[in-house]
Amino acid sequence: MTDAIKKFLQLETASGILLVGALILAMVAENSFFKPTYDLFLETPVELRIGALYLAKPLLLWINDALMALFFLLVGLELKREILVGQLSSPSQIALPAIAALGGIVIPSLIYIFFNQDDPIAMKGWAIPAATDIAFALGVLALLGSRVPSSLKLFLLALAIIDDIAAIIIIAVFYSGDLSTSSLIVAGGALMVLAFLNIRNTTSIATYLIVGIVLWIAVLKSGVHATLAGIVLAFFIPLRGSKSTENSPLIRLEHDLHPSVAFIILPVFAFANAGISLTGLSFSSLLEPVPLGIAAGLFIGKQVGIFGSVWAAVKLGVARLPEGMGWMHLYGVSVLCGIGFTMSLFISSLAFEQGGMAYASNDRLGILIGSILAAVVGYIVLYFATRRTN
Repeated sequence: MTDAIKKFLQLETASGILLVGALILAMVAENSFFKPTYDLFLETPVELRIGALYLAKPLLLWINDALMALFFLLVGLELKREILVGQLSSPSQIALPAIAALGGIVIPSLIYIFFNQDDPIAMKGWAIPAATDIAFALGVLALLGSRVPSSLKLFLLALAIIDDIAAIIIIAVFYSGDLSTSSLIVAGGALMVLAFLNIRNTTSIATYLIVGIVLWIAVLKSGVHATLAGIVLAFFIPLRGSKSTENSPLIRLEHDLHPSVAFIILPVFAFANAGISLTGLSFSSLLEPVPLGIAAGLFIGKQVGIFGSVWAAVKLGVARLPEGMGWMHLYGVSVLCGIGFTMSLFISSLAFEQGGMAYASNDRLGILIGSILAAVVGYIVLYFATRRTN
């Protein structure tokens, strides 16, 4: 395992611990005398005006649209690096995690659709259980220490990266609103400038970021979700096409962004979005179609989809399990991938932000229950799996 991957895993596991803390704080804030302050914080109006340009949103939407754009910029940088020189740089490395990711998207989505097919508003949330939160999953994996095989960590990392690619495509295709032609033209102009900078081998990160801000504003105004600007920007920042990435602008920006995203942006997003009011909730609340579909999709759908698709691929000779990784390891990771949390909350905010706010508490309840079950059961399975092999 390379030093770069080790550093990545260390950051992600530490971030997972902070996310747990942010979740607890959000729950306490929403269900205590801090609730008015918590709500006021999220609803604080934040305005930006430069000449004719005017942006006004509550703080919650600035967190979801602006801070998460930086998160997706980091995801895009990681994807580009892995595709060019990393875990996704050859078909043999991609095959098994790609098959696993596909199964882990299709089956959870179908389970959610099964429970909510008669409600057109609820159906907007079909992609919520399709996501995997790599920070939480790696955080749970870290609790098992050094006895976890390196091949298992790399498999989970590659699976989560491919899962992120799928989430980006889903957001772009299914969660964009009415399109503004003029804003799309401005976005297209920004893309042309980025392409020119890339072709000219420009290495100034600041130059790319300035154009990226213009791109983000244009995409925000266009009706396409603004976070996608982060992904697009990342793919124009050069790696220089060399495995020697000592002076790579992409690697430098990735390293600079990673601590901020892991220790600030994701915990702030979790704190802003994970608050669930427990008032009036009971066990029957979980049995309502939306939370039941999400929880079942995450906890049951992920393990069935991932384990089942990999088992079929191996038995058919399409792929083989990585060295040092057994079927019990695979099952444990399949369950662990049911931790949706951050990405599930994000997709949920897109699915129900217009006309579906009545589902807000229910969807978060399903995400939390499904993710907690996946974390606990996944840890138990992997604990016994790693004990048997050590």
